[in-house]
Amino acid sequence: MPLPLLRKFAPLLASTALCIGTLASAAHAAAPSGVQKPGTITASAPLAAALGLPDAGRALRITYLSTNGITGKGLVPVTAEIILPPGPAPKDGWPIVAWAHGTVGVDDSCAPSLNPYSDRNSTYLTTWMKRGFAIVATDYQGLGGPGTHAYLDTRVEAYSVLDSVRAALTNVQGLQNKIMIVGQSQGGGAAVATAAYAPTYAPELDIRGTVATGAPYVTPELLGDLLKNAAHPDAGYSPLVDYVLYLATGLSGHDPHFRPEEAFTPKALPLYRKAAHECLTSLSQQTQAAGLTLHNTLQPTFLKAISPALKGMEFPTLKLAQPLFTGTGTEDRDVPPALQLGLVKAACAAGSLVQAHLYKGLNHSETVNGSLADSAIFTNEVMTGQPVPPQCNPVPQ
Repeated sequence: MPLPLLRKFAPLLASTALCIGTLASAAHAAAPSGVQKPGTITASAPLAAALGLPDAGRALRITYLSTNGITGKGLVPVTAEIILPPGPAPKDGWPIVAWAHGTVGVDDSCAPSLNPYSDRNSTYLTTWMKRGFAIVATDYQGLGGPGTHAYLDTRVEAYSVLDSVRAALTNVQGLQNKIMIVGQSQGGGAAVATAAYAPTYAPELDIRGTVATGAPYVTPELLGDLLKNAAHPDAGYSPLVDYVLYLATGLSGHDPHFRPEEAFTPKALPLYRKAAHECLTSLSQQTQAAGLTLHNTLQPTFLKAISPALKGMEFPTLKLAQPLFTGTGTEDRDVPPALQLGLVKAACAAGSLVQAHLYKGLNHSETVNGSLADSAIFTNEVMTGQPVPPQCNPVPQ
């Protein structure tokens, strides 16, 4: 169920800017109104051990202010986790992994900071922590805070990630301003978006590189070709069914002109209405039980009806200021390789330094941890200022 209204809006009434050692005892201390800006922490509490990472040090769940990514102005509360490695911080502080999570749903109850990590993500982020990084993990605007989550909106995601790092650096001792942006699936796209927005939105952040696995990249041409093939009458269930339901649900929360009946068939509309309140595992089970496929889910007018959401998925630029690592599984059915390699091609054409990896036989989920060895080499190179070998035409490995 969604978080109680009191819990959703109470963060607007409180503010604190204390170090991690004293945050818990002053979680709702008031701050002068004049200090409220992107990255201001408004509430905090220790993160329950069951919701953190094994063998971690101190951890907390915060609410911070972020620029409203839907409108581009005004501040909204967003929630996040901050998880530190065990033991004392190094002399210069721990560098940061700004973690952008994959699809979980659009209901507040799906927010990662309210749920345990999956085994996959726990293994992945614990590996980064053992590399010496602190984890700063936003829930994104609209997940755990007021409003609907504008699913896959790049500006919403980027502002949420960047302001979570600002909040951590300003308020938590033991961190240093050296940042890796890391994301998977929805978060892979969010990581790229964060790197694209950072130079203009948060130029004070020292971002060293970006690691994105399973990252979606959608153009009308790529999506049209994908849907034409995937929506064949003989095609079965595709995870894309769940994602388009979330995309439409996110759009409906801020676009009064959206008409779901122009996007979805009568067979799919009941699941569209449920998507607003179902996390991914539950929604996926229900769409499969209902026998939904792209063929019997989408109306011929789907692309037109959903076009404002597709516009929100665009990157402001793919000329990134720092190197980009991408990991793609050849057996990915959630974000088909054609979309991911389209991102590689576009970023390379824009002049970015891209190191793309293609993992033979791995699916969407398997690629996350399957990419760890390669991302470790990449991370060491960008963190120490070594040259990064580019790779724009990856071959399966």
